[in-house]
Amino acid sequence: MNMSAAGSARERLVVIGGDAAGMSAASQARRLKGPDELEIVAFERGHFTSYSACGIPYWVGGDVPDRDQLIARTPEEHRARGIDLRLRTEVTEIDVDRQRLRARDVDSGAESWTSYDKLVIATGARPIRPDMPGADAPGVHGVQTLDDGQALIDTLARTRGCIDHAPTERQSLCRDHDRAQPSGPPRARGLDTGALLRRGRAVVVGAGYIGVEMAEALINRGYEVTVVNRGSEPMSTLDPDMGRLVHEAMEGLGITMVNDAAVTKILTGEDGHVRAVATEAAEYPADVVVLGIGVRPETTLAAQAGLPLGTHGGLLTDLSMRVRGHADIWAGGDCVEVLDLVSGQERHIALGTHANKHGQIIGTNIGGGYATFPGVVGTAVSKVCDLEIARTGLREKDARRAGLQFTSVTIESTSRAGYYPDSNPMTVKMLAERRTGRLLGVQIVGREGAGKRVDIAAVALTARMTVEQMTALDLGYAPPFSPVWDPVLVAARKASKAVQQHA
Repeated sequence: MNMSAAGSARERLVVIGGDAAGMSAASQARRLKGPDELEIVAFERGHFTSYSACGIPYWVGGDVPDRDQLIARTPEEHRARGIDLRLRTEVTEIDVDRQRLRARDVDSGAESWTSYDKLVIATGARPIRPDMPGADAPGVHGVQTLDDGQALIDTLARTRGCIDHAPTERQSLCRDHDRAQPSGPPRARGLDTGALLRRGRAVVVGAGYIGVEMAEALINRGYEVTVVNRGSEPMSTLDPDMGRLVHEAMEGLGITMVNDAAVTKILTGEDGHVRAVATEAAEYPADVVVLGIGVRPETTLAAQAGLPLGTHGGLLTDLSMRVRGHADIWAGGDCVEVLDLVSGQERHIALGTHANKHGQIIGTNIGGGYATFPGVVGTAVSKVCDLEIARTGLREKDARRAGLQFTSVTIESTSRAGYYPDSNPMTVKMLAERRTGRLLGVQIVGREGAGKRVDIAAVALTARMTVEQMTALDLGYAPPFSPVWDPVLVAARKASKAVQQHA
């Protein structure tokens, strides 16, 4: 037990990681226990705390004009609340037996040990960086932190996008791009294409959430964008038939999609700067490359300390977010695995929504209260320009992996009553368990008004509703907001009939 300067006994909470989970835990613990009861020390190796990493693509693309708008609480605000926050300080070792950790000042290299009574590990996730020639060349960027975002913006400022568009006009490029650029099948272009002299060229490697969001950001910046994707369709979080809809829409926006293509190397010019991305079949010219391959739990410290990890490499916790087998250690955010309430299996999902909830739960428990995190259903939404992409629950391959037999249906509908102005099309796919009719998953692709409808399904999944029960949901209706039968309920009706046919 540590002693305060006044000589009274107080506990010391040490937090590793200064973003969503870590600082939410520290802040909640501070609300419940004052400085005389609980000393809080937090280590963050970067320059910023409590920021929205999910907002970085929209800052890069110009939708969010100021980086500071992404920061929910500054280091100064945390310190004013009695949290000893140490920026540019990287934890290099956790000594579980002696309840202490070693930290290094990133700028000076000085190292020191800090003891703890309670420890929170919120080390987040690290971007997957391909092990290939040129992956670390100037002009190749990941987008995980605000520092990453600033570095990419600096590169874009040097390489320039479409010089015909002033910055104030960038917001309209998504809407206008399909008229300004021809659409067509993926194509490999020569490195000396004269028609591209007035436009910057960007290649995005990967077509998951980060990949499609960064494609939009670069379109907004005026770049010609190529997305190189290992999978058969973009958005592997969807089933391929739904991913195909995203593919077609992206090409309609002027984005060149290259599917079933693995990047083999990144080529550089005489100055060492990136000049192209190469696959086995072709080379794609690039002034800038953005890596959107995905992330893995950052659990290097935890693994070295002998803490339990799951099959996805994330820390394993109990319902209170306490690391299994360790009474004084908690973990939350992108570095942990969570229970999938639909499949019953552990998953790794890197989302700020979960990280903030984890932090609240950890801080409540450390502060003397009681809270649990029951699990997730896997809800996520994204967009590329005006195309909205949403999913919750299981894909077909997830259901098969879990040993579930299911039926799937797909319907076409609209966001509003068909006769109401600006009604937009949407496609809804729904999976239901055979025999029981339990909802297993929903995917939605459409224009404005489509994405957030997935929340209906997320609630139904959490409540373990059947698709027949969903058809009776009393959802809001008026022509500006929905057809008489909401698209999600249309899908539920069709799924219910399919379940009955297979009964």
